[in-house]
Amino acid sequence: MYKGIALSIASSCMFAGLYYYSTLLAPLDGEEIFGWRMLLSLPCLTVFLLLGREWKNVRAIFVRIRHTPWLVPALCCSSALLGVQQWLFMWAPLNGKGLQVSLGYFLLPLTMLVVGRVFYRERLSSLQKAAGISAALGVAHELYHVGGFSWEALLVALGFPLYFILRRRLNTAHLGGLWFDMLFTLPVALWFMAGQHPAESSSTYTPQLYFMLFLLAVITAAAFMSYTVASRLLPFSLFGLLGYVEPILMVVVALIIGEQIHRDEWLTFIPIWLAVGLLALEGIGHLRISVRTTKKVT
Repeated sequence: MYKGIALSIASSCMFAGLYYYSTLLAPLDGEEIFGWRMLLSLPCLTVFLLLGREWKNVRAIFVRIRHTPWLVPALCCSSALLGVQQWLFMWAPLNGKGLQVSLGYFLLPLTMLVVGRVFYRERLSSLQKAAGISAALGVAHELYHVGGFSWEALLVALGFPLYFILRRRLNTAHLGGLWFDMLFTLPVALWFMAGQHPAESSSTYTPQLYFMLFLLAVITAAAFMSYTVASRLLPFSLFGLLGYVEPILMVVVALIIGEQIHRDEWLTFIPIWLAVGLLALEGIGHLRISVRTTKKVT
């Protein structure tokens, strides 16, 4: 449990860092950044899998495809769900849609909580219930403040739960499944890269920019690996509630860039920060139980 919590928080930190990192890749737009990110992340993920001796999961899916060809279109659906989210994540901060996307990430843990309770019959602890209620109050205020749901917010809040449900149904909720999700995004990634300002490519892509794109791929692969392993180790509801760490860090990134939290927005962030604090207490409790169990065994 503790390992899953640590990996989830680490992935949130890396994804939040990528939210800021995209602003450093000018003059590339969101589509070009998405294309390069997917193209270069796959070889990085492959190296990580080989070094970590996780390639067996990729081989296992290849074997399954040979015996059940219908798995290919299902994997394409899984890849599409992930690819859309990654495109939106790169596109939003460069196109004035950061607020709508952050609202979607605020809503996401609540939808994950509902999915875990309804579809997987997961029981919630008292702290998890309190965290969910506190976060719901913050989301309700944000919804009132913004004035409604945008398509960007709904895409995040509903798309990610569908993605995780599908991966569990396909039995691909592991790093091998993530490798295939990235593999099937390559045609779209290449199309984005080839179709964007070809006449300016010689002056746009400097050695420094290529190096920054390589770092983008390494961070992306590491973040995806941490996120995928955490989703496998944690209960669906706890994994969803830990998702509040990322939008809070995105707020920190926004403050670093120069944005400000207005007075009427504090009622959104304070309840969500309280929810994260309750989840931290939950994680500390699980850690203490784990330590006691280990001591008894030894």
